[in-house]
Amino acid sequence: MASVSFEQVEKVYPGGIVALSDFSLELADGELIALVGPSGCGKSTVLRVLAGLETPTRGAIRIGGREVSALPPQERNVAMVFQDYALYPHLSVRENLAFPLRMRGMPATEREQRVARVAELLSLAPLLGRAPRELSGGERQRVAMGRALVREPAAFLLDEPLSNLDAKLRVQVRAEIAELRRRAPSTMLYVTHDQVEALTLGDRVAVLERGRLQQVAAPAALYERPANRFVAGFIGSPPMNFAPARLLPGAAPGDDAVAGVRPEAVTLAPAGAAGALAATVVQVEALGHETLVHVRLAAAAEGAPLRWVVREHGMARHRTGEPVALRVEPAAVHRFAADGSALV
Repeated sequence: MASVSFEQVEKVYPGGIVALSDFSLELADGELIALVGPSGCGKSTVLRVLAGLETPTRGAIRIGGREVSALPPQERNVAMVFQDYALYPHLSVRENLAFPLRMRGMPATEREQRVARVAELLSLAPLLGRAPRELSGGERQRVAMGRALVREPAAFLLDEPLSNLDAKLRVQVRAEIAELRRRAPSTMLYVTHDQVEALTLGDRVAVLERGRLQQVAAPAALYERPANRFVAGFIGSPPMNFAPARLLPGAAPGDDAVAGVRPEAVTLAPAGAAGALAATVVQVEALGHETLVHVRLAAAAEGAPLRWVVREHGMARHRTGEPVALRVEPAAVHRFAADGSALV
């Protein structure tokens, strides 16, 4: 394990395309940081410049305190796990695990010991004789993780490792990764578009947008105290509701800030309730453990209708077209300035 740091890293591709701008991030030894952001924001570029597959236009990258920006990939001692597993189909699980060690010229006895240790750690021992085609998606991903672990790298780089798995397997493998970190702490930079993965696995979560780091914080802090409107709208499913602050009951006259309210901080009341926002139900998503009620507010922002989502527990019963009122918990309202920054 080792610490990893990006110091004002910039990556500009031919044609002036800026993939990363003034990117600075510190991973402590043994820390897992989940990097999230929309498609095209630069997440994979971060991994590629750390792995040595891309050269930063400027800035410094350090692994264990050593500047590695000019070093080739094989001298950086990092291991990548990809979303498509990247296993050798003609090799058995045992041979796939041993392959990077064989390429290093490691003696057979030590190689076998490392493979056995990692196979035990990831519950792969019964599968060592199988070919990748004989494995499930979750088993293949565990083999891919094992092939990285067996190298004992300074840091692990995971690029959307669960995106090819179905929903049930994602939950299972996510739990396995969390258990693996408990048993074998490792420095990990985990790129994902899935907020659940980021918030449940990350010691901290870093949010990237258009190549710029927006906020780095512990999952709870990121959700409860977003640094700006982008983070507030990106983190959370369903995302935060927004409206001009002046439309909320109790707002100061002339308040031109934007108010943000999480779906769980809004409650539905009968139409006409005092001190509440008038709205109409436009869609109901009954999910069993909760119901998401989509409403259209009677108030409009700059002539455009406002739509919010309200989260209710259990199988709440509402119908499309039903008039309702929305009550907002004042303490749960976030306020953002015109430039998107959070207001205290």
